[in-house]
Amino acid sequence: MILCFVFACKKSEVIQEKIETFLGFQTPKNFPEPIYRIANNTVTKAGFELGRKLFYDPRLSRNNTISCGSCHIQSSAFTQHGHDVSHGIDDRLGTRNSPPIMNLAWNKAFMWGGGVYDLDLQPIVPITTHEEMDENLENVLNKLKAVPAYREKFKAAFGTEEITTAAFMKALSQFMIMCISSNSKYDKVMRKEGNISFSTTELEGYQLFKDKCGNCHTEPLFTDGEFRNNGLAPSPINDLGLYTATLVNGDKYKFKVPSLRNLKYTAPYMHDGRFLTLDAVFQHYTNEVQVLVNLDPLLNKNGNRGISISNDEKTKLTAFLNTLNDEEFINNKLLAEQ
Repeated sequence: MILCFVFACKKSEVIQEKIETFLGFQTPKNFPEPIYRIANNTVTKAGFELGRKLFYDPRLSRNNTISCGSCHIQSSAFTQHGHDVSHGIDDRLGTRNSPPIMNLAWNKAFMWGGGVYDLDLQPIVPITTHEEMDENLENVLNKLKAVPAYREKFKAAFGTEEITTAAFMKALSQFMIMCISSNSKYDKVMRKEGNISFSTTELEGYQLFKDKCGNCHTEPLFTDGEFRNNGLAPSPINDLGLYTATLVNGDKYKFKVPSLRNLKYTAPYMHDGRFLTLDAVFQHYTNEVQVLVNLDPLLNKNGNRGISISNDEKTKLTAFLNTLNDEEFINNKLLAEQ
């Protein structure tokens, strides 16, 4: 009995060591090459740990109460679960749902309405937005410079104690690009790991998905990264989407196509969190697509709006979508606040 206990302890230590081992950025075998320029910001253990500390540090907000992790919660696949729109500093309400911090190294544009095309610049938006962190970069850097531990961490990561905007942004990017979700059942089936396979219902749902959803939610990221008008009725604030960044009339009501990974953890859905359930999402695409300027042609074929999906097909599609949930991702201790 004693020998068994010792073996169990040793096994537990090995598993824990595996969990905590830092391997740097690695492209999953079933993923394409990343868009983010890894060579310009190689992920190191020191850089990643600095980025993680910054991600969870409320000093990034005006009154030191809101961190990136406040609106991007790991257990919710780095979204703000349960809120239709994000809640920021002083409990101010934003206008959009918090998008997930997930597989960002493969993103060519950021935020629901675009406007940022470099991950190293993206944090400027939430830090300076009135409804989010309501702070400015100069104040943030001054706060960090006043903390001796940060000067040491910047030196370990970048070779100098100097805390600059560039180093600050690169550290955050090193953490964010390591937020990789690639260990769902779907991924393991695609990589032929073990004896894992789709059930009959999941496989039929997969075929339906490729036929009815795959043009916009392309594998393996389950988004094409484009901005599209999916026929949602305009919100009360009349959010014009991509148009607010480009001022091009053809971009009105276009929003970034979200990934369909981890839907189990990321409700509510759409850019403004208007749908609480997947059933409501299906209802929109089958019966509620609106005739709007710039409606995506894929949703208006031969005058037939939306997507024809029967109740049986919804069941099968849901079964497949559930294979995209990645429990390892939301429980990865390396990504948690330390």
